[in-house]
Amino acid sequence: MDKYKDYSKDDFLKLYEKPLDELIEIAHQITEENFNNDVEACSIISAKTGECSENCKYCSQSKHNHAEITCHPLLDVETVKKAAISAKENGATRFCIVTSGRVPTGEDFKKILEMIREVASIEGLHCCASLGLLSEEQIKQIKEAGVERYNHNINTSKNYHKQICTTHNFEDRVRTVELIKKHGIEACCGVIIGMGESREDRVDMALSLKELDPTTVPINFLNPIKGTPLEGYEDKIDEEEILKTICIFRIILPKALLRYAGGRTTRLSEENQKRGVYAGINSLLVGNYLTTLGSTAEKDKIMLKELDKVIAQ
Repeated sequence: MDKYKDYSKDDFLKLYEKPLDELIEIAHQITEENFNNDVEACSIISAKTGECSENCKYCSQSKHNHAEITCHPLLDVETVKKAAISAKENGATRFCIVTSGRVPTGEDFKKILEMIREVASIEGLHCCASLGLLSEEQIKQIKEAGVERYNHNINTSKNYHKQICTTHNFEDRVRTVELIKKHGIEACCGVIIGMGESREDRVDMALSLKELDPTTVPINFLNPIKGTPLEGYEDKIDEEEILKTICIFRIILPKALLRYAGGRTTRLSEENQKRGVYAGINSLLVGNYLTTLGSTAEKDKIMLKELDKVIAQ
């Protein structure tokens, strides 16, 4: 499948015109060439929820928006550790500490470092974090505390970013991912699709990710939340377009772990979730998300068993 490595953006856009089943088979073959039947399982905790200063239009946690969510300050360390142990018992091999806000500072950041040390000490569980636009010094500190992988999504294309957020820019996100990799932390960097972007934007997202070369690429599907500017966006993308986009991402990113993340249970039927895994999804965000519900561990285990997949250890 090396023939795709020299494709132009226009070439990738033309792939969207192929019948879905044909595109799924192309993506499946690329996945088979680069991976075995393991699927990575990651769980997250919203260690701090709401009151975010950024104005991302999709986000229920932004104080610029009016979603009805329960906000809470930073959790205590023991609560986070218990959640991590529970996640491991439910099959997760990675646990991500997530906080709302542009960047944690002061006593909050010190407390987060303690959380990281506690989660990293749990045998058989890898510690990840998603803490916003960290400074280089903060990145060094989370690495020393035990973070192995850091999540910071580009969310959308460079061209469409201003339609989604204006309190930071696309380059801020790219710079954070580059700093993470510079200091030896694996990058987990993905997107949200279905926010009104074009096919060209989706190809641009994948090509930007190709340049960043993250280990994991979470693919979120917009779950339009009441009280956000994107409520009512249910019709911006359908299931066939979602599956085609997964295939395009697999073709452009043949060696990245593609992760089902937020929105998969609301935007894809169970049958189409399976088709996505067949095409190239080989990482799952298991359990609930930040402010919305996800799939149960049991449902995911059944799905993977039916597809002859196993949770990576």
